[in-house]
Amino acid sequence: MSPFIETIRIENGQIHNLPYHNRRMNETRRDVLHQTGFLDLSDCIQPGDYRERTKCRVEYDKDILKVEYASYRIRPVSSLRLVADDEADYRYKSTDRSVLNRLFDLRETEDDVLIVRRGWLTDTSICNIALWNGKQWITPSVPLLAGTKRASLLDRGEMVAGDIRPEDLPGYSRIRLFNAMIEFGEIDLSVDKIVLWFK
Repeated sequence: MSPFIETIRIENGQIHNLPYHNRRMNETRRDVLHQTGFLDLSDCIQPGDYRERTKCRVEYDKDILKVEYASYRIRPVSSLRLVADDEADYRYKSTDRSVLNRLFDLRETEDDVLIVRRGWLTDTSICNIALWNGKQWITPSVPLLAGTKRASLLDRGEMVAGDIRPEDLPGYSRIRLFNAMIEFGEIDLSVDKIVLWFK
């Protein structure tokens, strides 16, 4: 079994969204590895030296295995290609990204893919998504990965969960891509930048 990972944003010496990362890590350890003890990421992360946006990557299984830091720059995304894979499974964030990498390779001339599973929109290869219907932001009810930023935005009422099919896209005007490293609103595209056919 591949190790699991948490990718945590550090900026201006502050750890972002730590309670959500702790919760997901410990839920993964409980559900997959049957570990009931609590690990606290703050025991192994040293944020004080990092002023610029920094990616802290923590590998773990039963215990913390490795902590690495790297400067972070957002990869520009200006177009998406819909790809379908009914068996795509990345419910636990791990070092094995083979399914996501395989789907990303289908993007052709677009910058990333938007993955459709069993008829429903899920995620891009690296981000959760939300779509604007003119009244509120809707994020897919069943993403490939339940992201920590997504969880915090739902808890704050900045978006709601709902089921979205590719054929529903004309009812939306904007799509936002976000994750632990990318703030909500930093990648914001018109829905017409989604290429509406499968490969």
